[in-house]
Amino acid sequence: MASQDWMDRADKVVMQTYGRQPLVLVKGEGCRVWDDEGREYLDFVAGLAVCNLGHAHPEVAAAAAAQLKQLVHTSNLYYTTPMVELAEELVRHSFADQVFFANSGAEVNEGAIKLCRKYARERHGDGRHHIISMRNSFHGRTYGGLSATGQEKFWKGFEPLLPGFIFVPFNDLAALEKATEVGACAVLLEPIQGEGGVCLPGPGFLTGVRQLCDKKGLLLVLDEVQTGLGRTGRLFAHEHYGVKPDIMTLAKALANGLPMGALLATAEVAQAFVPGTHASTFGGGPVIAAAAKTAIGLLSNPDFLFQVRQKGDYLGEKAAALQKNFPVIKEVRGLGLIWGLELHQDGTPVVTACRERGLLINCTQGNILRLLPPLIVSKEEIDRGLEILTQALEAVFP
Repeated sequence: MASQDWMDRADKVVMQTYGRQPLVLVKGEGCRVWDDEGREYLDFVAGLAVCNLGHAHPEVAAAAAAQLKQLVHTSNLYYTTPMVELAEELVRHSFADQVFFANSGAEVNEGAIKLCRKYARERHGDGRHHIISMRNSFHGRTYGGLSATGQEKFWKGFEPLLPGFIFVPFNDLAALEKATEVGACAVLLEPIQGEGGVCLPGPGFLTGVRQLCDKKGLLLVLDEVQTGLGRTGRLFAHEHYGVKPDIMTLAKALANGLPMGALLATAEVAQAFVPGTHASTFGGGPVIAAAAKTAIGLLSNPDFLFQVRQKGDYLGEKAAALQKNFPVIKEVRGLGLIWGLELHQDGTPVVTACRERGLLINCTQGNILRLLPPLIVSKEEIDRGLEILTQALEAVFP
């Protein structure tokens, strides 16, 4: 069956919530994927920062397969050993004392919002329920996550959103402090805004946010759904900036392609959740927890993370060199293996030109080319990816 036939079939029965590229993928291995017609692509999207260990990682696959033969699902009415072991690993490698499992980043961000408000009500009483979020942020598509997302384009058609969210500019401590005066209970932000265009915090910003939260008695919630789990060359992006949150959300790369999210918190904050306050039928299921435990073991290896930092520096240098040859590139920014090339023009044609030449990249905000290769990418693959990107830029902007 031809690719177009598959796409036509999909368009008849699958809701049109994505502007999918005309590509039917059937196989993945390492940093490469293949379509149904046998064409090979170098993948610098990695499932939107999900397949940090590459496609079809043998150890992760083996862990999931073994658990599939033993116990698939019980519900959270009972304990399971993979869930316990995974939670222990997350606690061991982080600031947190306790973990809640769900199935996605949006779900754990939803959980974080509930936890902030429940904790604030118990600690401060009524009146402190506002959550301060950043403009240009992205926290998911549920009503809670959408209401916390500081991009109006995602709101259209879904108003009214949930009340109680205040937005301030990213990297603006003065605006943030002013916003704390309206009965706030928490500050929610991404250490690096991924969907917002790979926007990095300025010097001292995250430290200032932490200090302000301590001063005002606010919880600091870090959404590390995209930046966590090795993407920046540290297990968590906030480690680069010397701060610790009270709550952190993870998902995407947690189980290297299987659906899992985790809400992490200190014991002081986590005690606000008691039986009946929050739940997830499939959260922390044995199969995905087994896969995630294996993934965490690999992603947290110090030598592995050191290599990510080295390769990230290399990719950044190569991307910066492109800017010298292509005036259409306004700015290059990133950390580890998350990079954005902001263009003066629409970036969609470049994505198409790259795909036609065997490279998959992503464009966000209309004009920002986002590079998210698997963390196992080699320097040779980085060279090849940037070579194709160069050819694409030459074709689109001769």
